Amino acid sequence: MAEDIRTMHEEDEDEVKYCERKRLLFFGLPWTFTKYTITPSMLTIDQGLLKTEENDCYMYKVQDVKLTTTLLERIIGLGTITCYTGDVTNAELKLIHIRKPKEVKNYLLKASEAARMKRRTLNKLDIGAEQDLSDALDS
Repeated sequence: MAEDIRTMHEEDEDEVKYCERKRLLFFGLPWTFTKYTITPSMLTIDQGLLKTEENDCYMYKVQDVKLTTTLLERIIGLGTITCYTGDVTNAELKLIHIRKPKEVKNYLLKASEAARMKRRTLNKLDIGAEQDLSDALDS
């Protein structure tokens, strides 16, 4: 895994690793106007035909990734990936009905870890410890 992270540092940050369209469950055809683009530094979701919306998230903000597949998705070879992020605009980014979901999920996990190591960032969770400390000091 350390070798994977080192080689990811050397990659071009703007090189597109995955570019996929949201697919219909009907035969897995890409007849939607949602496009997912993944580079080593960013995850981008473009949606819409008349009114378009582009949602970006830096890879270092991706904290966890979850893959879910329904029976029909498994039959067709699709999956839905949920990225839990520290992004202010969208805490959950969903890549719905994409091909090769396990490969994409594994790449997202490795790329997010590599991006955090490169930026030397640390994820913090609020577990409510401040309240416990203040209660203990009052006693």
